[in-house]
Amino acid sequence: MDWQVLTRELSLYLESQVRVGFFGSGVGLSLVLGFGVAYACYYLNSIAKKPQLVASNDRFCRFLEEHCPVVTETYYPTIWCWEGRVQTLLRPFITSRPQVQYRNELIKTADGGQISLDWFDNNDSPYYRDASTRPTVLLLPGLTGTSKESYILHMIHQSESLGYRCVVFNNRGIAGEELLTPRTYCAANTEDLETVIHHVHSLHPSAPFMAAGVSMGGMLLLNYLGKTGRDTPLMAAAIFSAGWNVFESIESLEKPLNWLLFNYYLTTCLQSSISRHRQMLEKLFDMDLVMKARTIREFDKQFTSVMFGYRSIDDYYEDASPCRKLKSVGIPVLCLNSVDDVFSPGHAIPVEAAKQNANVALVLTSCGGHIGFLEGIWPRKCTYMDRVFKQFVQAVFEHGNKILSM
Repeated sequence: MDWQVLTRELSLYLESQVRVGFFGSGVGLSLVLGFGVAYACYYLNSIAKKPQLVASNDRFCRFLEEHCPVVTETYYPTIWCWEGRVQTLLRPFITSRPQVQYRNELIKTADGGQISLDWFDNNDSPYYRDASTRPTVLLLPGLTGTSKESYILHMIHQSESLGYRCVVFNNRGIAGEELLTPRTYCAANTEDLETVIHHVHSLHPSAPFMAAGVSMGGMLLLNYLGKTGRDTPLMAAAIFSAGWNVFESIESLEKPLNWLLFNYYLTTCLQSSISRHRQMLEKLFDMDLVMKARTIREFDKQFTSVMFGYRSIDDYYEDASPCRKLKSVGIPVLCLNSVDDVFSPGHAIPVEAAKQNANVALVLTSCGGHIGFLEGIWPRKCTYMDRVFKQFVQAVFEHGNKILSM
């Protein structure tokens, strides 16, 4: 079908209706119908598209096409809110929050700190009654996220239906537990994640084990995988809406509209996450100065980069950027990004670097925003991201032998 011809014909039709409508009957209905058809044509031609699958390994591609077909199907964003910023803003308010009963565990770290883990044991699993071999998914939330985030709850809901166990890694100090040392977290330092992975694996050494990270959680997971290569108990990993190049992400978030909608709010969230630990942190930091930050960059300059010993904020951002470590990833990794994500601009996604590593597959949608991926007329229950997560996790646990020897 020639969409340009159709659009031109619809335009002429609408113009004729406007000229006649004020003197004829039924113009309102005609205009609505005409606009609806025109919008539907535009949506189907320009918005709803198949994602771009980037993978150099034919074996990995065939595996995804067979066992995770959602990555090759057309993604139909919610027709009335497909724009990236709108999807990002609305998702937390629109999507449902499945009920999940956690079992909390506090584990100690080598420096005297503690990490809060929230377990969903899924002891009623009809498929894996033996807890020792029940597949386990480690979930890493975003920048100030916890196990209570709706996208985490949906991942657990999807895993529950498959019979899997989940454990959520809450970064230090943000899930209600006290800071025992003046240290929080960042995207570059993987020590706490290494501690958690070792702990979970030691509890269930016979259980298949993989991880999924969202936003900053995905960056942290990628940086860990870039550091460890094949030397990890994880079978595979799924990454969602990761910021690949921190310099580009920060520059995008500092554009006026993005600062107003996202940057300032996230900065206040970061400040709120440390304010309750002020007595512990003010031993090392000028907390008054930190609390005056109005951007993520200012916060990182005064707090994060200093805490983890970087000489400058640029050194920290370089170390935190997963694009620089992608070549060293040694296990199968599926990464979902939307090219209209202002947190991870499309031009900064390392497509060429991904093509150089047979273990990496990128799935790039044209719409979806940051952890949005809303679909359906009223996207309450399941997003495109949820479906990718469910299919890929199931594919790895049930058919992983096809790709684990790549």
